[in-house]
Amino acid sequence: MRHPPSNPPNPNAPKPTFSVVIPCYNEVNTVKDLVTRVLAEEIVDEVIIIDDGSTDGSRDVLMEIEAQGNSKVRVLYHERNRGKGAALVTGFRKTTGEVIVIQDADFEYDPREYGLLLRPIQEGVATVVYGSRFLGGPRKAMNFWNMVANKGLTLITNILFNAIISDMETCYKCFRREVVEDMKINARGFEFEPEFTAKVLRQGIRIVEVPISYYGREYDEGKKIKWTDAPIAAWTLFRYRFFG
Repeated sequence: MRHPPSNPPNPNAPKPTFSVVIPCYNEVNTVKDLVTRVLAEEIVDEVIIIDDGSTDGSRDVLMEIEAQGNSKVRVLYHERNRGKGAALVTGFRKTTGEVIVIQDADFEYDPREYGLLLRPIQEGVATVVYGSRFLGGPRKAMNFWNMVANKGLTLITNILFNAIISDMETCYKCFRREVVEDMKINARGFEFEPEFTAKVLRQGIRIVEVPISYYGREYDEGKKIKWTDAPIAAWTLFRYRFFG
């Protein structure tokens, strides 16, 4: 099993190359500005965007971004919608950075906080870092039942894998690329979050969390995850705890 380093933090460690992977499905109203915000962060070395079969004009926007010729940006296209997990797998395969972070194509998470996520990895005290929405950072009020589902799934995670994390379902997962190089990810949809977390914890990697801000959107603003995804996530946790 792989464990995070036990050495004290090294604040003078060189910055590893940093890749941002952005799955995009029908985010025509946000993706252009989101990419601009991501590129404004100096620590970003590479941006991989995966259009997951969008039908709302997002693909046209991404082609415009691609045509600008920014050497940091690469856009990949799925011909049909295959789900967030499938888009992330496509993106992971094309990254070159030493560290990867996942970024949704909306404004719920703030790219200005990449430094918070990267620091424990750069300083050598973590292999995987999650940005937690429940550790005291500013946040827009979350839908009550979404919060219940999030906390319930995180509790199941902690019980099954003897962990103490506060936000398993967070989008902001930051990790050294070797974590996913040999990881077979079967998820095609939102069950990516529990599958990835389960497989990280089964490797013996302890997840470090940092507080982040969160500005959740409503369903009429384009939020896609639904309550029906919660039982799928719970089954995914049990599956990878007991059946590999």
